[in-house]
Amino acid sequence: MHRRTTRLLAPLAAVGLLAALSACGDSKTDDAKASDSANPSASASASASAAAMTDGTVDGITVTGEVGSKPKVTWGDSGVTATDPVRQVLVTGDGATVEAKQKVFVQIWVGNGTTKKESYTSYDQAPQVVSVDPTQTLSILTDAIEGQQVGSRVLVAESAAGAFGDPTGNSGLGLGKDDTAVFVIDIMSTLLSAPEGDTKQPAAWAPSVTTASDIPTALDFTGTPKPSGKFQITTLIEGKGAPLAKGQTAYVNYLGQVYQGDKPFDQSYTTGQPFSFAVGGGQVIKGWDQGLQGVPVGSRVIVQIPPSWGYGAEGASGAGIKGTDTLYFVVDVLGAA
Repeated sequence: MHRRTTRLLAPLAAVGLLAALSACGDSKTDDAKASDSANPSASASASASAAAMTDGTVDGITVTGEVGSKPKVTWGDSGVTATDPVRQVLVTGDGATVEAKQKVFVQIWVGNGTTKKESYTSYDQAPQVVSVDPTQTLSILTDAIEGQQVGSRVLVAESAAGAFGDPTGNSGLGLGKDDTAVFVIDIMSTLLSAPEGDTKQPAAWAPSVTTASDIPTALDFTGTPKPSGKFQITTLIEGKGAPLAKGQTAYVNYLGQVYQGDKPFDQSYTTGQPFSFAVGGGQVIKGWDQGLQGVPVGSRVIVQIPPSWGYGAEGASGAGIKGTDTLYFVVDVLGAA
């Protein structure tokens, strides 16, 4: 079983271009700007102008297939030509309406309407998280997503220069200044910003959670009994979403502390992004990989993880964890896809 020995639950692999959300500003290094050029969701500079998106028909392309599966694209003889952004809703979902500032799970395909070639696809990965905020994400994407229902498929087109806020287009995606950028966006689900559900009485073995502005900052072991030597889980907030299942990608916030530890050894609440991992994929410690299966989305739980379900006898010296330490985590399950 693969186990991390540096940052306890650090991401194990890149999660794709869409995860690298950032606003392009003049203070960026050349390397950062080059990275953004191949990122279809990175925001253009706040100084870049953008025409208002209109609803209509995107001519010159036919898109078929099920939402969530890579679209089958058939180009017309002349391809797609667009200057100002136009949106065509191909499939209307029946889920919740996406609001501004929300984070959503999406799959996205990008094509060059002029050359009639694929430029990028995320469909070979787990759905990616995009913030519906034009200071973080391309406005063509936020305008396309906001106000749509979960389960929808949206087709949008605009000049590459306008879509990326750059008069040269986006060289990283093979889109020149005179090309038309075409996007197919599948809105898979929304990501919670905090746990939502019914408050529950935690088990007597669980430490209390110290918070600041409702954000966990530490675990308090005052009066907490010695660890049982077994994996245990207790619910503080019971979410109303679907339970985590093997094979999904889970998105969580967490804080970890060893029994009677003075401070956390790791946490994600202040990073600005939830941590993601493949449920049951062997990428994280057993206490997470198996122990969080079945927890409903929206929940906050505390888990007690013995060494055998954590880092074993060798511990994790980089995190200050000895081989005899029992790990405790508070975990907020914010979404899964």
